Amino acid sequence: MRDYSVGEAAGLLGVSADTVRRWIDTGALDATRTVKGRRRIEGAALARFAQSLHDSSDPVMAASESVRNHFTGIVTKVVKDKVMAQVELQAGPFRVVALISREAVDDMELVPGVMASAVVKSTNVSIQL
Repeated sequence: MRDYSVGEAAGLLGVSADTVRRWIDTGALDATRTVKGRRRIEGAALARFAQSLHDSSDPVMAASESVRNHFTGIVTKVVKDKVMAQVELQAGPFRVVALISREAVDDMELVPGVMASAVVKSTNVSIQL
């Protein structure tokens, strides 16, 4: 499973690295330390945390504007059936849900905790690595 630095997590959540450090220090977000003392956040834990921010009414994650074209985030949820899949992506304060083929999800190995980009065109959204 992929893990993320504090800076990478901050970028994915749309907050400062200091905010991520505070969340770690208060126990809101789990992290481990490397041999050199750097904090690392497991992808699945970051995905759960991003989901919880979206589900809460936390003003840090409130947004009243939209994003255009292309943005990067972390996959928070994947639901697959035989043909199609629903992929949820948290990119800063924005939650994007895309319906794509199960084959594409399997090929890209999309699971909670993976960094991916959403591409928005008209009413269609696709997910790419």
